[in-house]
Amino acid sequence: MGGYPGNDEDGKTLQRTLDPAKIQTDMRNSARLLQAHASCNGRLGVTGFCFGGGVANELAVDLGDALHAAAPFYGRAPDLARVGEIRAELVVHYAEDDPRINAQKDAYDTALKAAGVAAESFIYPGTRHGFHNDSTPRFDREAAARAWERTLALFRRRLA
Repeated sequence: MGGYPGNDEDGKTLQRTLDPAKIQTDMRNSARLLQAHASCNGRLGVTGFCFGGGVANELAVDLGDALHAAAPFYGRAPDLARVGEIRAELVVHYAEDDPRINAQKDAYDTALKAAGVAAESFIYPGTRHGFHNDSTPRFDREAAARAWERTLALFRRRLA
């Protein structure tokens, strides 16, 4: 669906209408299409925000060797039992005030380390979930710029 409907409650209502299995199938198929495109150098990266951050984490598991970089922003962690399937390098962004997502952080970080996945995670002080979205009052210009610098550095390093 994309976009921001203007408030979180309407966003949650829209998200509940989505089929997670269809989203993952669509994203996997899109990745394969992009990777086969003549303009692609064969290296894939993904980023996503909020619900899309969770999708990016799932793609890191699902795509294995086909994905080279992932930068999820405040997204739910994937199935921790499958973290060992990740081959991409990850830069994972968290808001400081985001109890639901941050409740998964330590277990995800531990699983990534145990699986030998190249990953860094960052918590941005003074931020709330959605800090990168400039259409909400939670937008934090400084934190968003820093997180984006880190995301682009990952992509330059892994996708060039």
